[in-house]
Amino acid sequence: MKKYQYWVYILLCENNTYYTGYTTDLIKRYQSHINSTGKCKYTRSFKPLYIAQCWKIIGDKSFAMKMERHIKKLSRQEKEKMITRPSKLSIDARVKTVTKKLRLSISQ
Repeated sequence: MKKYQYWVYILLCENNTYYTGYTTDLIKRYQSHINSTGKCKYTRSFKPLYIAQCWKIIGDKSFAMKMERHIKKLSRQEKEKMITRPSKLSIDARVKTVTKKLRLSISQ
């Protein structure tokens, strides 16, 4: 099976909520959230302020979706812990924590 690179990300939105998604192109996807050009109705209503956290996923689409679902099921408090300690998700070798510097450069 061919391995691909995906991104799982958490956005902090202007209404102080978190939005979680996955994509193959984080920069393009983030811009579509900002510009309201993507399929996501939620971020059309509540614009993202920045990428709170993101992870690089090496694997197939189903694995990336599984990681996204895992985060979406977390409570707000658990998501905040995941944001402050992103390595908690990186227990699998296919999940790489992204540096704060890279995350901030994408958000600008």
